Amino acid sequence: MKYLLFIITVIISTASVAQETLQNELPYYEVPDYPEKFTAGTMAARMVDALGFRFYWSTDSLTEKDLVYKANEDGRSTEETIKHIHDLSKIIVNSTLKKQNTRIEEALSYEEMRAKTLNNLKTAADILRESDDISQYKIIFGEREIPFWNQVNGPIADAIWHCGQIVIYRRTTGNPINPKVNHFSGKVGE
Repeated sequence: MKYLLFIITVIISTASVAQETLQNELPYYEVPDYPEKFTAGTMAARMVDALGFRFYWSTDSLTEKDLVYKANEDGRSTEETIKHIHDLSKIIVNSTLKKQNTRIEEALSYEEMRAKTLNNLKTAADILRESDDISQYKIIFGEREIPFWNQVNGPIADAIWHCGQIVIYRRTTGNPINPKVNHFSGKVGE
């Protein structure tokens, strides 16, 4: 019965996310309010929420000049970095959905990639927030199952790192993030 309620919650959350996307309202304009209790699930969800907030603002209102910027010829462009973060978001959400990771290339625009990434993170955080046992959310590559611990130091930390990289790139191109964004509070000032 508990599993059935969980599935219903995920379906409703997914429908809500789809509705938000249709209205051009993406998740993570601000970090959601924190839960009343600390659990492994609420802590992991908060990490993903923080990533979502950072990704939202590091990728908000990028110009073509921003998207093609590279620090040097050997590095990724901003758009390639966004694609990498999108790929990491798929690993994060697939873990929470208990799905195997596959390398399917998608031809997405910057806006589509940004929306899918934010929605992947929201779906994952919502599942984690309701979970009593996050050890069940393994990273699956073929026959290999990797413990959830690796989500923290792997895809989640890596994606946060790359959000900072995008912020530096956009400062370099003359398009800094909104100065009213407060990463400590997870809110946007007036």
